[in-house]
Amino acid sequence: MEANYNIEQPEGGVPIKMWTRGVPVEDEAKQQLANAARLPIVFKHIAAMPDVHLGIGATVGSVIPTLKAIIPAAVGVDIGCGMMACKTTLHANDLPDNLAPLRSAIERAVPHGTSPRNRGRDQGSWENPPETVDQVWATLVDEFDALCELHPRLKNTNNRKHLGTLGTGNHFIEVCLDQDGFVWFMLHSGSRGVGNAIGTHFIELAKKDAEANQRNLPDKDLAYFEEGAQYFGDYVRGVGWAQRFASRNREVMMTNLIATVRKAIAKPFETHVEAVNCHHNYVQQERHFGEDVFVTRKGAVSAKRGELGIIPGSMGARSYIVRGLGNPESFESCSHGAGRVMSRTKAKKLFTVDDQIKATEGVECRKDAYVIDEIPMAYKDIDAVMEAQKDLVEVVHTLKQVVCVKG
Repeated sequence: MEANYNIEQPEGGVPIKMWTRGVPVEDEAKQQLANAARLPIVFKHIAAMPDVHLGIGATVGSVIPTLKAIIPAAVGVDIGCGMMACKTTLHANDLPDNLAPLRSAIERAVPHGTSPRNRGRDQGSWENPPETVDQVWATLVDEFDALCELHPRLKNTNNRKHLGTLGTGNHFIEVCLDQDGFVWFMLHSGSRGVGNAIGTHFIELAKKDAEANQRNLPDKDLAYFEEGAQYFGDYVRGVGWAQRFASRNREVMMTNLIATVRKAIAKPFETHVEAVNCHHNYVQQERHFGEDVFVTRKGAVSAKRGELGIIPGSMGARSYIVRGLGNPESFESCSHGAGRVMSRTKAKKLFTVDDQIKATEGVECRKDAYVIDEIPMAYKDIDAVMEAQKDLVEVVHTLKQVVCVKG
């Protein structure tokens, strides 16, 4: 099959293979990719997905393989952020004509958003976590306590009270219909406050490590731990734990979401007919091109041959359940969404509430000034993104949301 990517060759670095044909990429993102490509620990090449855009530390939509080293800022602070989706036996005509009460019920059931610190209790966390949350927390707490003994500052974080909660920004819960009219539940969240604390803590330690070893980095955010370094093992443990927390977080929310819909809709139904739970901000050890490497997917999804993944659009666009084609050149990866074409600040300046109402027509969701930064026009065209990666995945289901709850 003909290669579906372009190659950029930064001076003094490994090649960057870009799956971005027909999709805009800003110069700042290319510069950020070039900086990462110049690190001595990067293996073979970097793969840039079609949703690639400027990030903090490393480029969102990049796949960075490294030899015997990990870059904490490339993983980022929303460790284990990802998607979960499950198909139900409900059909479109089983949903009520007025979806507003269903959205309200979901918003009441799942803590979401955040409250400023001076307002008392955070609305985005549980005041008293339900028993279901505590049962899951019991499977995570021993390893967390062991991590806190080594790094005490992680103890005083929002951990147990954030398990089973959504968060803010582009995190969401949706009720969708697929191409055959079946109802799906889909959600997007990560490791919440505790993952942020773990990420931030180790990014700082990596920067100190780089200073102590006088590493000449193209960007100080690309500081890395090499195997054998003081904190390498601790980071691997911490990031692994945060990824498990993130995965459980999505499972708890999905269970809660299903229970909430069962109360709102009289018709009995089955769920998890087909289910996917995948990270898109994470690192794990994998074998590629005959080498064991750490693969950091910063806004990218694993797409091994036959593996199911989720590529969401925006609040008003289609989303896709996909099956990986196992393309070795992308380190068996695909995009994690549509990808932003502008910053949140720019979106708020450019668009109005009226624009948001028009762009999300037919979707039961918030249509106020606080969600303009998530307006569909702030994202790339999901169809162009999917076309650019047709050699990475095949589409299994096409979903369109009818209810969207934003953090």
